[in-house]
Amino acid sequence: MSRMYFGTDGIRGTVGQSPITPDFMLRLGHAVGRVLRKEMSRPSVLIGKDTRISGYMLESSLEAGFASAGVDVWLTGPLPTPGVAYLTRALRQQLGVVISASHNPFSDNGIKFFSSKGEKLPDAWELAVEQALEEAPSWVDSANLGRARRLQDARGRYIEFCKNSFGPDLSLRGLKIVVDAAHGAAYHVAPDVFHELGAEVISIGCSPDGFNINAGFGATAPAALVKAVEEHGAHYGVALDGDADRLQLVDAQGRLYNGDELLYVMVADRLSQGQRVPGAVGTLMTNMAVELALKARDVDFVRAKVGDRYVMEELAARGWQLGGEGSGHLLALDKHTTGDGIVSALLVLQAVSRSGCSLAELLAGVELFPQTLINVRLQPGQDWKSNARLAQEQAEVTADLGARGRVLIRASGTEPLLRVMVEASDAQLAQQCAQRLVDAVKL
Repeated sequence: MSRMYFGTDGIRGTVGQSPITPDFMLRLGHAVGRVLRKEMSRPSVLIGKDTRISGYMLESSLEAGFASAGVDVWLTGPLPTPGVAYLTRALRQQLGVVISASHNPFSDNGIKFFSSKGEKLPDAWELAVEQALEEAPSWVDSANLGRARRLQDARGRYIEFCKNSFGPDLSLRGLKIVVDAAHGAAYHVAPDVFHELGAEVISIGCSPDGFNINAGFGATAPAALVKAVEEHGAHYGVALDGDADRLQLVDAQGRLYNGDELLYVMVADRLSQGQRVPGAVGTLMTNMAVELALKARDVDFVRAKVGDRYVMEELAARGWQLGGEGSGHLLALDKHTTGDGIVSALLVLQAVSRSGCSLAELLAGVELFPQTLINVRLQPGQDWKSNARLAQEQAEVTADLGARGRVLIRASGTEPLLRVMVEASDAQLAQQCAQRLVDAVKL
């Protein structure tokens, strides 16, 4: 059975269009509730959201759906995705629910779920929910309806959790840090975390109005952070996305560091402390330079499918702790069960503090290979996998690159796009090869 609603990271789409409508969300809450009730008679779930105006509507619909299936609900209000994952586990909830479209514009929204352990749920669970969606509803009577209540101290609990991931013998005193929350879920969390650890904090992107999430700020629009770091003479800048599970970091020189580089810093910090790091997990998109640098330090490297849930699965299967994506989704499983932009930033700043070196110095010798990524819009019904010309061109490009690079072609999990990526030791070569492949797709 193929999934109809779930993509690579939950259910996502444009508000007002199926499935991001109040009627579907009521059905979804009811279906999930029925799946949960197969395991226990009175389950309880935690619902958090980002700052989109549509969050109120979707929250109410999900709440009604859960209640109609006999499931109790705790509401946190705006809270980062990793905060929901943490509190789901800490409060012994059966499920964590996040209303967010992450880095997408305010006109989109979505739903994703966490298990009672604060982890992304497997494909099999999502298929069970989709099957329940196809079944007739089974409303409980008045005596068995679920109840809803608001968790008043969700923000404070999560702030303390984040702070506890930072070395107890370390401090951020003496550092001026710009914090950009993308007008998203961490607007009232991230600045306090860094401030309470001793940093002088300048906040930008921390004034949500329901419509401005990710608009010109945050991890997907780092120019605002670079500008603010320069204007304020800050040592570092930290940019999160709308639900604060991804990170971009800028230094005093305005250099932007992506997730691949930050993953290397996290590994190197542990090695410098004499800790054993048997391996790290990236994705098919992870830059080759990082893979080579890790292997040079006897750290094995494995590539998972694109998506932090697949990085997580690979880490769990191997018993490893560190992994991530270039987009800034980073995992440190001894600190959290899911990607956390704030915690990841603290782990990187911890490496800086311990070493006495700048980020640039910690990454000396790790020079990223140029990557060219071109998105090609697919027409309805277009079967790119059976494109013989593309297959032939891909084989020829791969042969031409040899050990100097690699090719990755994959369909987007959230949009009708084909992502064509070429990585090579030379930027011009990467661009030329990528264009050859794009031309083959369009024929």
